[in-house]
Order: sequence, then C-alpha cells, then structure tokens
Amino acid sequence: MSILRVFAEGAQNVNGGEPPAPGIMEMIISFLPMILLVAVFYFILIRPQRKKDKETKQMLANLIVGDKITTIGGIVGTIIKIKDEKIMIETGSKTEKTVMTLERWAVRDVEKKETAD
Repeated sequence: MSILRVFAEGAQNVNGGEPPAPGIMEMIISFLPMILLVAVFYFILIRPQRKKDKETKQMLANLIVGDKITTIGGIVGTIIKIKDEKIMIETGSKTEKTVMTLERWAVRDVEKKETAD
C-alpha cells in the first residue's frame, strides 16, 4: 500500500465514507515483507548455526585415544583415556607431563593422530 493511498483512505474516513475492505491479494502483499524477513533470518542465521552444531557434535563423538586436541580454554594435549563424557589428556613436554580430566564438550578442535602407512 502506498502512502498516498493511506492518506486518501484517511481523508475518505473523515468525510464519512467507509474504506474498502482489503482484498486477499492486499493482505498477502502486506504480510510478504515479514515472511521474507523470516526466510532471510533462517538462511543467514539459523541454518548455518545448526550445521556448525551438527559438525561439532560429530567431532566430539569421533574422539579417540591418541587424538591431539585443543580445549576451549586453549590447552593443547593428547587424549590418553575416554570414559563417557569425560576425557583425560596429557599435556606438557616429554620430561614434564601433566594429566588433566576434562568434559568432552570442552574440546574445541581435534587434530587426528597420524596413522602409520
């Protein structure tokens, strides 16, 4: 609906005339911007986030002993034991090793261990 049409209908109401009932096409056209906005939000925000969540869930499910990981806190280590939702990692140098127990969800990145050919 254009601004001029709105003013014309307003003037018609002041003069005592009844505004015409909106047709089905006018109602669809008035809701079209909202529908398009929802579609744009879905394809720009929601869909990519779901894809990222799915990839993260798959990465966490595929953790194995020997994988080198980086945690959300920036700790780098190698997985030495996995039990349900807990993992044990080994960090540090060859002479000074530290063992830590972490939650599985705290893993940010995985570098798979090298397989011998």
